[in-house]
Amino acid sequence: MLPPPQRPVTRFFVPLIDVLILLFTIFLLLPFVSKPAGTPDPTAEANGANTDLSELQLKAEQLRQENEALRRSQADPGERLSVRVLDIDAATGKLYSFDPDAADPRQEVRDAADAQRLVAQQRRRAGGKEPFFLVLYPRQLTGFPLQSQVDAYRRWFAGVPLTFDNPWRPAK
Repeated sequence: MLPPPQRPVTRFFVPLIDVLILLFTIFLLLPFVSKPAGTPDPTAEANGANTDLSELQLKAEQLRQENEALRRSQADPGERLSVRVLDIDAATGKLYSFDPDAADPRQEVRDAADAQRLVAQQRRRAGGKEPFFLVLYPRQLTGFPLQSQVDAYRRWFAGVPLTFDNPWRPAK
């Protein structure tokens, strides 16, 4: 069996606890004594502060412009788009546009050159609005337009917003 200790253990631990309490209080007081790393130096030049201010103002102006551009892009489509309706003939599958100012209001769009003329004409009439073309399928089921005709129409109007209104195709 072990013999009991000759000196009391508390004579060793009491000074150790005092030292630990002292170190802990110093640790707690450190934030009040030292300056945080992110605080600006009061002796810094005012010129540097002005540069930061001008950079922030420039960035704020850029953000305002981006915000305005996003608002314009998300505006009502009726305000952004100029819609032109094109019609597909039920008997032949040919594409027609309507121009009330022309002698013959129903004009055939024969090829890509006619389509580009129509796009340019719509851009002039629309002013600042973007032209949008809506192609109406025939309301009777006749077998027209053929898929090759539809593909040709898409190629003619490449780069311009174009959609087809097909009543015979189920909505997705």
